[in-house]
Amino acid sequence: MKEQIKICLVDDDSLVVELMGEFLDNKPELSVISSFYSGNSVIRGLSTADILPDVMLLDLKMKDGDGMEVIDVVTKKYTDIKIIVLSSYYRDSFLGQMLKKGIHAFVPKETDKDELVNIILEVSKKGHYFTTGQMQTIREQVSSKTPKVQLNSIDALSDREIDVLKLICNQNTAKEIGEKLFISPKTVEAHKSNLMVKTGVKNTAGLIIYAVKHKIINADEIFLMD
Repeated sequence: MKEQIKICLVDDDSLVVELMGEFLDNKPELSVISSFYSGNSVIRGLSTADILPDVMLLDLKMKDGDGMEVIDVVTKKYTDIKIIVLSSYYRDSFLGQMLKKGIHAFVPKETDKDELVNIILEVSKKGHYFTTGQMQTIREQVSSKTPKVQLNSIDALSDREIDVLKLICNQNTAKEIGEKLFISPKTVEAHKSNLMVKTGVKNTAGLIIYAVKHKIINADEIFLMD
């Protein structure tokens, strides 16, 4: 049996947590392992947890420690946790800031429950989730006039790293990239880690923005999920 994706819910609305938790926990691919009702409580909970979640569904505005504080802590201390911000305060204009913070998906709280399951699976599999509309927003926010940055010899991306980066931009998984480049998924992950160090980004969403901004790939070439 395939290992379930471990979910953590963070929202100060107890009814939302209860209903969402019940719905998600009934999906065979998912397992809700923890629920928290404030930003401060999840930060404390993670520090003592025996098992960490794979994916965190996080509200932004909460009474005791907001979601932005949680994002800062999780992206620095728990880098394997993928963050899906699920908020009633969703705005397209917030997308750039959210991605710079290191989140893996940003969706409105009114998102259909079945679609939310698909988003969780997509983030778990590929490391990020963009709608077509969000990708268009990213295109508009990334200036086409931005010059390509020439990295120095120490930090320069290798040809293989650029190959991996282009395939990441087209939303290939590590396994798919490995098959196309005839390398192991473990080697792909090593290249991906090196790319993050060299580019200074926090996740695959950041790598995509970096690649577009620095003209490694044209935004129109990116394969968009419906």
